[in-house]
Order: sequence, then C-alpha cells, then structure tokens
Amino acid sequence: MRVRSWVGAAALLAAAGVVGWTVTRAPAAGPAAAPQVRTTTVPVVRGDVSARVQLAGVLGFDGTYTVVNQLPGGVVTAAPAPGKALVRGAELYAVAGTPAVLLYGTTPAYRDLAAGMTDGADVRELERNLVALGMDPRHAVTVDRHFTAATATAIRRWQRARGLPPAMRTGRLTLGQVLFLPGAIRVGQVLVAAGGMAGPGQPVLAATATARVVRVALGADRQSLVHPGDPVRVTVPGLAAPVTGVVRDVGTVATQPSEGSGNTGPATVQLTVTVRLPAGTPQLDQAPVQVAVTGAQRHDVLLVPVTALLAGPSGGYRIAVLDGAGRRLVTVRPGLFDDDAGTVEVTGDALAEGTPVEVPTS
Repeated sequence: MRVRSWVGAAALLAAAGVVGWTVTRAPAAGPAAAPQVRTTTVPVVRGDVSARVQLAGVLGFDGTYTVVNQLPGGVVTAAPAPGKALVRGAELYAVAGTPAVLLYGTTPAYRDLAAGMTDGADVRELERNLVALGMDPRHAVTVDRHFTAATATAIRRWQRARGLPPAMRTGRLTLGQVLFLPGAIRVGQVLVAAGGMAGPGQPVLAATATARVVRVALGADRQSLVHPGDPVRVTVPGLAAPVTGVVRDVGTVATQPSEGSGNTGPATVQLTVTVRLPAGTPQLDQAPVQVAVTGAQRHDVLLVPVTALLAGPSGGYRIAVLDGAGRRLVTVRPGLFDDDAGTVEVTGDALAEGTPVEVPTS
C-alpha cells in the first residue's frame, strides 16, 4: 500500500483545483491576524481515510479490431448490423454467398486448413474451436499443432451442423472461410454493406470487444496516485447508483495535447477501468462518466476538511487553530486526500482530536 508524502499531497491539491486562502506571513508574536473571508470552525476528527481521486472518463467497449476480407473478391451478400454482438461460430459477413465465420484465437488465419498442411499455431486454434463448438463428441481430436484425420472429421461435422450441402462438407477450410479474433466482438461500423464489392485484403467491418471499459485521460502528474487493482466507483448516466469496477492498467507513456486542438492542458496517460454493468443497461458507447478511484487507505488518523489548509509562506501548509490562546497558525503535513469526502489526513505537533480549526463558510 502506497502512502503519499506531503509533497505529493501538495501536488494533488493543486491538480484537484483546491484553493486555500493564502497567509502572506506568520506573525512574530501573539495571535494570528483574522482572515479576510467569513469563516467558521470545525473540530479535528479521528477516523479512516481513503485516497479517492475523482476523474472524468468515457464509457465504451474494449479493444478495436478491423475485420479484413480474405475470401475471393466479389459482391458482399450478407453483413451484420452495427451494434450486433457476434460470438464464436457466428457468421461475420459473406461474399458471393460464402460466409466468413468467427473463431477465437490470436494467430490470424493465413492459409487453407486441410489435411497435409504443415504444423502450426493456426491448427491448434482451429482444433480448440472445434472442440469448444461441440464438434468432437468422441474426444478424438488432440488439440495440438498437427492437422489429423480427426480434425477433418470435426470440420465435416461442423459443416453439416451449419447446414452446408453434402458436396460442401469437405473437411477442409479455404483461406477466408474462418477468421481468428481474440474473442466475441461488437460490430461498430460496416465498411462494405451488402451489395458492395469486397476484394481480398479489404477491410469490411470495424469492431470492438464486447467487454465494457472506462478510459480516462489521467494527468501525468497524478499517475502515482492510481495503481492497477485499485477499486473504483463509476457513475453512469441513467443508472440510479454507481457501479463498481477495477483499474486494469495505468499508461506509462505521456501524451501531450496535439497542436491546434485548443487544449492547453497537461500531458496525460491513459487509465483503463474494467466495469460490469447491470443487465438491461443501455448499450452506451462513448458516454461521459465520473470515476472515483480508491487508492491507499489509512486508519485511525487525524482528519480536517481540505478547505482548512492554508498555503505556507515558504511552501508547505498550515491550518488556523482557535483555542484558549486565540487564533494560531499551525504547520501541518498533509497525508492522504479523499476527494469524495473533501477531507485530508494531517499530522502536526499541536493537533489533537477535537481541536477546533478554521474553515471558510460556503
């Protein structure tokens, strides 16, 4: 568990847009001068704090894929509707009546799959899919890199299950009849509609994975505040309550705003959050959401409102304490900030639970 130093906390305070009223100098003696804004007091409390960071994100779908036609050129005779989810064994599209079918794998299909072919990773992927589709009920197929007679039999069984006529149940698959992608996809855009012409090597579909993710352009100066595995709460438009998620990865390459974009903000890294939405949630894509990331946690610490912090004359922070000695400025070291609660962990020699501190009135 990582705990930020007061130096890191100061950076976060600035990045989060928290502005304190500035005391230009500490008095040499006697009580501190009264502030020039209306104030009230709240007690220092003892409790637990989590480093929650509020971020703006975009809800979308994971991964991006371009589906490229490898069938012989011709007229596209079938194409899916945008937004449609396709799983293993589904037809992606068809050219001249020949469908291209989705199978799962990471090695692209690049050759005919038939008896006599050399061993390869594409054979293993094919056999794994045939087994997953239930085309090897007698467990004759050994999932490996070698195309066997059992592999051909499983292909013929699959061709029969797909309704192909006997003459087309060949036990072989020519290039383009299957495409390997890492998993189920969601069609984002049909690049060649039914009736259009598609040649070999031509993109026909743009797609994503079906898993939902939130992407956040995280300021590079806040990168150290968020870590893979951190739990998050995501507020999604139309849902009554936030949903839970987990930080999957935090980018390490910072990106500057492009010239001419009008964005003069700081460099950012991409933060990706996996999220599971309730059943029936609209299939929102590129929808703005709010993300609350929970990072480090501390227990049984002293807490004050973030607005109690005053910038020190030489850096650092102070708070105004009001007690029997009057109004005094006390140097403190901020620890974890909780953006949700608006509180910050503080340590200082003159602080104790119940000590009244000054905060500006809202």
